[in-house]
Amino acid sequence: MRAERHLSFRAGWLRAAVLGANDGLVSVSSLILGVAASGASRGAIVVAGVAALVAGALSMAAGEYVSVSSQRDSEEADLVLEARELAADPQGELRELALIYEGRGLSPDLARRVAEQLSLTDGLAAHARDELGLTEGRGARPWQAAWASAAAFTAGAAVPLLCALAPRGARAPLVVVVTLAALAVLGGLGARLGGASVAHAALRVGLWGAGAMALTAAIGALVGTAV
Repeated sequence: MRAERHLSFRAGWLRAAVLGANDGLVSVSSLILGVAASGASRGAIVVAGVAALVAGALSMAAGEYVSVSSQRDSEEADLVLEARELAADPQGELRELALIYEGRGLSPDLARRVAEQLSLTDGLAAHARDELGLTEGRGARPWQAAWASAAAFTAGAAVPLLCALAPRGARAPLVVVVTLAALAVLGGLGARLGGASVAHAALRVGLWGAGAMALTAAIGALVGTAV
């Protein structure tokens, strides 16, 4: 019998990496198209793109770290509260755990015995897992999320930035085509790793990316004309 491979354990770093790469592709390609539409020189476009890459990677890292740190603090506060409740009212917490197992389909007698056995082994771990939904492998990891997000943003942003080095006439079409292709690949890869629909994910990120690039280019052209 083949062992099942569940994918939800990847949720933390996968979410940060996919979000970072997608943001790097969309934001930097949109910025490049907007600046190019204003009539700026290739040097100005590249400088703007590099600045966007650096600022975006640092912003993504800081945002993920702060966000996931808040999640971790909340998890730790819940564990402290649960440990305090276990010390103050062990029998009440045992009944609470047994009721959770009853709600999942066990008979009252079996639920009570399971709760007692797990409480003897590690009561706090049992409550963390079955009452709070916290497990060691899926806990919040701020540094992991920050580095994954920053690295992914940099990789994504580098794609349209390299395209910006192309000659003037080919620059915008190349940025659009390569970015859309990269977004489709990224959406499909993220869906495959997460066990979701590849086609649906690729189409979704492609449409949003195309919309962002078109709107930014239009605004850049308007501003370039005005100034």
